[in-house]
Amino acid sequence: MATKKRNSDGGLDLIDKEKEKQELEPPSKYNVVFYNDDYTPMDFVVFALTDIFNHQTSAAMKIMMDVHEKGKAIAGGPYTKEIAEMKITKVMDFATSCGHPLMAVAKKE
Repeated sequence: MATKKRNSDGGLDLIDKEKEKQELEPPSKYNVVFYNDDYTPMDFVVFALTDIFNHQTSAAMKIMMDVHEKGKAIAGGPYTKEIAEMKITKVMDFATSCGHPLMAVAKKE
């Protein structure tokens, strides 16, 4: 059901009462996940984690070992979808330019 309301120009705006009742939900958050492969050097993964995700070296080493031993690990997050995609693009472009098949994906939290 729509009602009429005067706007600042003196005209009338239609306002949908249902829309007024809807509450905005916060945007979904995403983690960037690295997957293990048999070719990407461990020191490259640590460098990517420190350079792109701003981890301290000790934290990057732990994440790299989780990737190596468990097959995957959260490299960073939670981020908005756009920031997670930007980080993935940086990682994938960097890895590709260095000839490494490192895979990174965004996973919804």
